[in-house]
Amino acid sequence: MIQGGHELPLDVLYARRNAKWAKYGKDVLPAWVAEMDFAVAYPIRRAMQRIAEEQEYGYAMRNGAQAEKSLTAAFARRMQARYGWTVDPALAEPLTDLVQGQFATIWAFSQPGDGIILHLPAYPPFHMAIKETGRHILANRMVPAAGRFEIDFDDMKAQARQSSMIMLCNPQNPTGRVFTRAELEAILAIAVEHNLVVVSDEIHSDLIYDDLVHIPFASLSDEAAARTVTITSATKGFNIPGLRCAVMHFGTAELQARFRKSFPSHMLGSPGIVGIDATVAAWDEGQPWQDETVRVLGANRNRIAEYFAAELPGMTFYKPEGTYLSWVDCSGLNLPGTAHDFFHERAKVAFSPGEAFDTNCPKFARFNFATSPAILEQILGRVSKAVRSHNA
Repeated sequence: MIQGGHELPLDVLYARRNAKWAKYGKDVLPAWVAEMDFAVAYPIRRAMQRIAEEQEYGYAMRNGAQAEKSLTAAFARRMQARYGWTVDPALAEPLTDLVQGQFATIWAFSQPGDGIILHLPAYPPFHMAIKETGRHILANRMVPAAGRFEIDFDDMKAQARQSSMIMLCNPQNPTGRVFTRAELEAILAIAVEHNLVVVSDEIHSDLIYDDLVHIPFASLSDEAAARTVTITSATKGFNIPGLRCAVMHFGTAELQARFRKSFPSHMLGSPGIVGIDATVAAWDEGQPWQDETVRVLGANRNRIAEYFAAELPGMTFYKPEGTYLSWVDCSGLNLPGTAHDFFHERAKVAFSPGEAFDTNCPKFARFNFATSPAILEQILGRVSKAVRSHNA
């Protein structure tokens, strides 16, 4: 059992008012939006309880300074402890969430009409951030190879000639790729040659399997840092997305100054004290909880791979190297419509629709497997039953 309890029963989950369990009816098992069906770590709950018990709802300070300083200091400690990456807390800025950082950096470092490289399939808010700021997507579609998705670097090099930015997601959502140093250095070479800013979303960096290692893009070299904005949060790795707290880190003071020309201090606002204290507790004290969580997630991931291979040969499960999200190719099932609609209607299982990540992928689905083994077995059973019925 994970510290503080972890496997939540169905009646507790269905009673929740969050998006994952409230969007669909109680006859549907949700496996879509990126949150986990686990209780949070005790240090996080303790931090929130203290705020409530002591009624600390005023203008917050921590250690004699603004509370935001405790957040950026915790970020620096976390990056050093986890990745050996030394960062200056003064170059980190608090945010309410990563999507805010995506929109803001696109606005600050590109111009309307610019092309922005995005590896597809991609988390839908990336699409939104590019389109709604008046830029356009340069779709670099990843290609399946040896059981995983890889970047098409030839295509990326051609796209860079008409781009001003690269939107990077590592670990990648939804394919679960954890990019190697060689891949990251190839991206960097393209960025340097064409003078591109790289916005690196690293929110899933704590959730890595099989002794793989996450490498912060900005940590590659001074040259990488000079053009990289890293955005990250404890919300995915510690299951606290509703607390709305994130960090945006600039690789150099010069890059930060460029950003502030578009967004002066305080223009983006800042997270509340609940999110800040929860994040500091997660990063400083939550590692034992997270280690056990990754073990449970890894077992779930392996169970799906085994089950699909034995029971669902028409569905290709790309085993993620990181995240608790998997990209599933259902094209071998010859479905009449989208994969999402089929499983929602016939299996009463709600995956994320593949076409939301890439319009070319209606026969794909994103499978969130961050749930208890018991609920996972119910999901797999429903999926298998629906596929057998379809093939009968």
